[in-house]
Amino acid sequence: MTCLTPGDVCISSITEAELLYGADKKKSSRLKETIQEFLNTITICDWDSEAAATYGELRAAMEKRGKVMGDLDQLIAPHAISRRTTIVTNDRAFRMVQELTVEDWTTTS
Repeated sequence: MTCLTPGDVCISSITEAELLYGADKKKSSRLKETIQEFLNTITICDWDSEAAATYGELRAAMEKRGKVMGDLDQLIAPHAISRRTTIVTNDRAFRMVQELTVEDWTTTS
């Protein structure tokens, strides 16, 4: 893996919402502070009309193939596709999306 700078990394505003929800749910001020520090160092990509159009196409294609994802994953995947970015995750659900480039940094190659 090459070295990345914070400027090389972005997350969906949907992912931002998930991170903030997780911190609030755990009622951990330390976790919330750590997440906020992380969010302050990276680019947060707003959900836009291009992501919405990709969502419609992708969801219809996934349903046709009999594939189902969680509600927020169904928003994150087309967001990444519309921005032509790679998703870094260990969540196997994203591997069902043929149109998506996925990397898992928790495993060694």
